[in-house]
Amino acid sequence: MTQPTKAEPQPSQDNSQETEALGHWTDRLGIKKVLRVLERVEQENSLKPFQAELILMQKYLEDTKRRMIIVFEGRDASGKGGTIRRVSRYMNEKHYRVVALGKPTDAQRTQWFFQRYVEQFPRGGEVVLFDRSWYNRAMVEPVFGFCTPEEYKTFIKGVVGFERDLVRQGTIIIKLYFSVTKEEQARRFERRQNDPLRQWKLSEVDLQAQERWDDFTNQKYEMLKRTHSNHAPWTVIRSNDKHAARLNAIRTILNSVPYERGNQVIDFVPDHKVVISGAREVEQMEAERIRRGKFIG
Repeated sequence: MTQPTKAEPQPSQDNSQETEALGHWTDRLGIKKVLRVLERVEQENSLKPFQAELILMQKYLEDTKRRMIIVFEGRDASGKGGTIRRVSRYMNEKHYRVVALGKPTDAQRTQWFFQRYVEQFPRGGEVVLFDRSWYNRAMVEPVFGFCTPEEYKTFIKGVVGFERDLVRQGTIIIKLYFSVTKEEQARRFERRQNDPLRQWKLSEVDLQAQERWDDFTNQKYEMLKRTHSNHAPWTVIRSNDKHAARLNAIRTILNSVPYERGNQVIDFVPDHKVVISGAREVEQMEAERIRRGKFIG
């Protein structure tokens, strides 16, 4: 007696509609662009468990009245802004602020240098994310002559003690430096120039970043060497891969606070290829200078 053949499973109507829609967009945009979009969606979804942890971290800070400052530094187009958006996307808006200060006013120029930054510092239970910070005086200002050599020296001598006092009084300071290669920065600048939705990101200073690459590298070295400390260390984030940089920056932030984790399954360990201590970065830069006769990075 012959066995009845099993009917082949038929695709559901929903699956058929999804397949038809995918075919439509593939025909319209091309397979490569569709795959890029799908990859970005997957990357954004992969951040969500970590973004949920940031909400728990916020709750811990609120309950304990701890203050947190996160400094985002790095070259132009290194990925600071995109990371800030991913860090803050689902945070409680009542308990965080993003601060991006413009040029100081004439009155502010006569004040104590740190004063306008201190005015933006967090209250108990709050996180403040600085999109560039007082470290402008260590990088941008000396390269472009926006400060005098004496003002630069005064800053370098004073900033370590300034941060030590903040930490001693209970503020958590996380200093992130986003490190992008010269070639990748050039590619991102070109994209901004050719994209009308991104052209606003380009400033006169940005346009000189490639020409002054070595100057910025020298300032980076001096900054990391002289302001990396046990109480307020630098963490360097390799940011050629934007998604990896965002993910590992969030991991670094979460690991800085002893909150009770909600998800025990996700991996909180930073990728050692992406995250490197400021002290180690200085060592590697010094090794490159010995090998090649100049700093790289």
